[in-house]
Amino acid sequence: MSELFILQNQDKLFLGKQNIWLDGRDLNALFKTAHKDEAINQMFEASSKDYKQRIKVLTCTANEKGLPVIDPEIMPEPLPKPGKDLLDNGDETAETVEASAEADAGPREA
Repeated sequence: MSELFILQNQDKLFLGKQNIWLDGRDLNALFKTAHKDEAINQMFEASSKDYKQRIKVLTCTANEKGLPVIDPEIMPEPLPKPGKDLLDNGDETAETVEASAEADAGPREA
C-alpha cells in the first residue's frame, strides 16, 4: 500500500478538497496527496488564510481505493449535517412554535 499525506487542525478536523474543514467521515472529500511537499504547501496556504489554525501534516496508508486509512483515535466528533432543521429535536415542530408565539402575543383586536 502507498503512503498519503492529509492535513489536520487543532480541532481534529481534516482539510477538504474545497479548503473547508471536515470531520473526515467522507474520505473522498478530503485533501490528500502522495507528495509531502505538496501537503506542506497546502498547509502553508491554509494557515495563511486563517492564522489561528494550527495545522499538522499526517501520514497514513492508502486503502485499495486510494483513500486514506485514518486512525479512529484521531477522528473528531461528527459535524452536524448542513441544512438540518434546527427545530428537529423531537420536542417541537414549527407549528407548535408558531402557535405558542401567537398565544404569548395575547388576544388580537379586530
